[in-house]
Amino acid sequence: MNTYSIKKIYSSPDWSAIPTLNIATPYLDTPNNVTASAQLCYNDEALLVHLWANEPYTRAEERGIVGIPCLDSCLEFFFCPEDGDSRYFNIEFNSNGCMFLGFGSSVEDLIRIVPEDPEQKFFPHQISKTEKGWEIFYSIPYSFIRRIFPNFEVYSGKRMQANCYKCSDLTEPANYLSWSPIVGEPFTFHKPHCFGTMIFE
Repeated sequence: MNTYSIKKIYSSPDWSAIPTLNIATPYLDTPNNVTASAQLCYNDEALLVHLWANEPYTRAEERGIVGIPCLDSCLEFFFCPEDGDSRYFNIEFNSNGCMFLGFGSSVEDLIRIVPEDPEQKFFPHQISKTEKGWEIFYSIPYSFIRRIFPNFEVYSGKRMQANCYKCSDLTEPANYLSWSPIVGEPFTFHKPHCFGTMIFE
């Protein structure tokens, strides 16, 4: 089981000082010229996420609050806010800023959460093109997590099950990568028992 230490910060993040995790386990004949990585850190108000992909072609067609970003070049973060509770949020973005926000304990009971106001952004984010692909920065306020987990707290040593993914259903060829390996059939990212462990520093 993969593990990652989430660094605490006290001002704007210096991403050069944040540990990197590699989203490097490939599936379904993913070409080796598609790679992805992630960094996470936290402060007293939010969990901060940085994801990036290197890929020869970035597909970006999906838009709006009901778009399906995993059809495009997509970077994803799934996490169970409370250790021992298999319910998780899955956050998926394409490079247009189209987001899928889901919640459940498996793909069978997953629900999509959408804002009442189409202009509302649950998670402030910044997306940019890079020399080899694209990247996204966003923050997950604890106040959002507490809407469903009212007792959620962050403290040194807290453990959280999570996984990071890169996918693109409709590129040629399609590509699928994960940080913590996915085992068993059917193949799906929605397997919380395959998540790795993230520990708040």
